[in-house]
Amino acid sequence: MLRLHDHRTGRTEALPAGRGLRVQVVDGAYRLAVVADLLRRVAERAGRRVLAVSTPGAATGLDDYNVQPFEVRDDVLPDADVYVSETADRDALCLAVPQETGTSPDPLTARLAMLEVPYREPLELSAPRLSAAAERLAGWRGKVAEWATSPGRPINREYADEAEAALADDLGSPAALAVLDRLAADPDVPPGAKLETFIHLDLVLALGLVSAIGQA
Repeated sequence: MLRLHDHRTGRTEALPAGRGLRVQVVDGAYRLAVVADLLRRVAERAGRRVLAVSTPGAATGLDDYNVQPFEVRDDVLPDADVYVSETADRDALCLAVPQETGTSPDPLTARLAMLEVPYREPLELSAPRLSAAAERLAGWRGKVAEWATSPGRPINREYADEAEAALADDLGSPAALAVLDRLAADPDVPPGAKLETFIHLDLVLALGLVSAIGQA
C-alpha cells in the first residue's frame, strides 16, 4: 500500500482508496517533475490508474529525465488526490519538494542524484554529488551489460519486494537504491536474476540501466 507524508497530520498516511489517482504538479523545476513521475510509476505498479497533470510553468525537456509526459492544463485541479509543489500550502495531501540548486549536463545522472535524497530534503546538485551519482550509475550499467551475457533467470523476488516496499513508504528512493547496491554485490544471486531484477526495478526508477547492453 502506497503511503505518503501528510503535512496536515505530520504522519505518513495511506493514499485514498480507489483505482484512480489524480496527481497535480504545480510549476517548479525538474526535481518536482521527477518526484511526480516516481509517484506515478509507483502507483501504477500498485494497480492505480494515474492522471498526472502539470501547469504550463512546469519544467521543459522532461523526456531527457525519463519523465513520462504530463497532461498540461492552464488551471490547477481543484480536487487532485496529491499535489506536488515547492510548498505544502494546500488543505490537501501535498508533497513539498524543495527546488534543486545547480544543474547537470546529464539528465539521468541528475535524476539519480535527486532520487538519492529524500524528496522533502533540500538538494544541491554539486559537482561532488553529481560525480558520485555518475560513478554509481556507470557502475550499475556496466554490471547490467555484463549480466546480460549470462543465462536468463527469474527476478529475485526478495530484493524486488524490499525495494518496492521502500518506494511505497513515502517514496523511499534512497533505500530502494541501496537495495540495488546490495543485490549487485550479492554472490549468492545468479547474474541472470540480478539482470531481471534490475530491469524490473528500473521500470519504476527510470535510470536507463540497460543503456550499456551490447556496447562492449
